[in-house]
Amino acid sequence: MLKRNIFTILFISWMLFITFLSLYSFKGDSLPKVSIPHVDKAVHFTFYFVGAILGTLFVRELTKGTAALKKTTIIIFLAMVVYGIIIEAIQLGFTPNRHGDILDVLANSLGAFLGILAIKYVFSKKSQLKWKN
Repeated sequence: MLKRNIFTILFISWMLFITFLSLYSFKGDSLPKVSIPHVDKAVHFTFYFVGAILGTLFVRELTKGTAALKKTTIIIFLAMVVYGIIIEAIQLGFTPNRHGDILDVLANSLGAFLGILAIKYVFSKKSQLKWKN
């Protein structure tokens, strides 16, 4: 059972992980200071890159490979972009130590887009993995 639903578990866990890290207000004194410019944009990119890949594999697993790749990737991309916008809006309006940022939305969207391109490449004719239509 667990083996058959691995991408479902991974995708849901990943999205919960993103949500927690995006909305939880860490105490500033308890965290080590990292002074790398724009490292948060790379983190946003990575979160949504992995999320888009896992989301596509989740839908593939859910539909037993019968969903069309193009339709699935469009839906997952749009869902990831909307999710990223919602998280940034919640940060802006409801968290005390977090701030919504349009550049974070851009990094999220770019990560999701490149994640979709990566998964399309994996399931293309050039790759060994195949997508059932």
